[in-house]
Amino acid sequence: MKYKNIKNYSDVQFRRITGLKRDTFNKAVEILMFKYLKEHARNVRRSGRKSTLSIEDKLLATLEYLREYRTFSHIAASYGIAESNIYRTIKWVEDTLIKDGAFSLPGKKALLLSNIEYEFVYIDATETHIERPPKNSGNITAARRKGTR
Repeated sequence: MKYKNIKNYSDVQFRRITGLKRDTFNKAVEILMFKYLKEHARNVRRSGRKSTLSIEDKLLATLEYLREYRTFSHIAASYGIAESNIYRTIKWVEDTLIKDGAFSLPGKKALLLSNIEYEFVYIDATETHIERPPKNSGNITAARRKGTR
């Protein structure tokens, strides 16, 4: 889904689709736009094709990948670009937002120093051995021998 389709949605619908409030989405777009302009300002005359996706569409594609667990090929097909391009785009958006720090979670030390109590739920996802009947190679070999006579 492209940004031009959802930009006129109400705030409630926008949040249901993207998972972010409109202000947060716009803040992320500002960070990405600043980084994009900073990277491309050095090369005034840049060779190659221009990006087919706007900054908003790049962020929206990243949110689709993170929220919906869609594959790169599905996202690329919905935006009409190659799978490798969507991979590079999502990786760039993730790295840019992480490096900026505006969307970072506090570290362990900050959590230990605060007076807020957290409740954790642990899920045991360890591997368990599945009992299977033992292989009996003697029967298989005998069956093969009987068929060859």
